[in-house]
Amino acid sequence: MSIKLKCCALLIGASLLSSCSNLGVKPWERDLLAKKSMQPNGYPLETAADDHTYFSKEASAGGRGFGGGGCGCN
Repeated sequence: MSIKLKCCALLIGASLLSSCSNLGVKPWERDLLAKKSMQPNGYPLETAADDHTYFSKEASAGGRGFGGGGCGCN
């Protein structure tokens, strides 16, 4: 084997092994992820009010990832 091929194989092997070095949340990071603002639906009443507003303006429900307005004259 040539030296370039050995170096390339070593580099690829090292990169594959290092890609799994962070497999989870550390214990000292869990307090930040447990906050109410970090939850997918941390504020259910506010989410329900927003859904009602969007439904009233757009005459549609669901699909929280959209932009746009509407005149609100429904």
